[in-house]
Amino acid sequence: MTSTVKLLICGHYGAGKTTLVSRVSEIAPLHTEEPITAASIGVDDLAGLPHKHSTTVAMDFGRRTFGSTALYLFGTPGQQRFAPMWDDLAQGAKGALVLVDTRRLDAADEILAALEERQMPFAVAVNRFDGAPEHPADEIRDALDLASPTPLTFCDARDFRSSVHALITLMTHLTALGGRS
Repeated sequence: MTSTVKLLICGHYGAGKTTLVSRVSEIAPLHTEEPITAASIGVDDLAGLPHKHSTTVAMDFGRRTFGSTALYLFGTPGQQRFAPMWDDLAQGAKGALVLVDTRRLDAADEILAALEERQMPFAVAVNRFDGAPEHPADEIRDALDLASPTPLTFCDARDFRSSVHALITLMTHLTALGGRS
């Protein structure tokens, strides 16, 4: 018998959520990507994202099975204007993997606050972008003001093994918490 676990894949705008869900999903992932248009000017912060041409407008969905456990992965949109969707997407989720980009660490504050407000356990994965500054884990932990039990790992959302490792980090944390959410 297969058990299922709903997880959120979240992070600020352009952090790599869609890429991670695409890379690890064993089924054809569902994406709600739309081209970035002139309507985004002044609304979406594209600073540091010169190659971003589309954005998630609702969610991404994928599935990854480990043994007898199927993880249902719900990628959240990263822009503040889509925050009302979070309540629906978070319903029934056991935890979240938060992707962050060192080029825009402060952009993760709203995401982390939303998870803390919902008392949802999470792990943080620093997505290693080409050319992004690298910082030691303790500096990133301090910059994000992460509580000591919150796992912090590094990944490249374009790489399957690296992305799976980030999911395993989250699942290990949730298991250690004993399913409390």
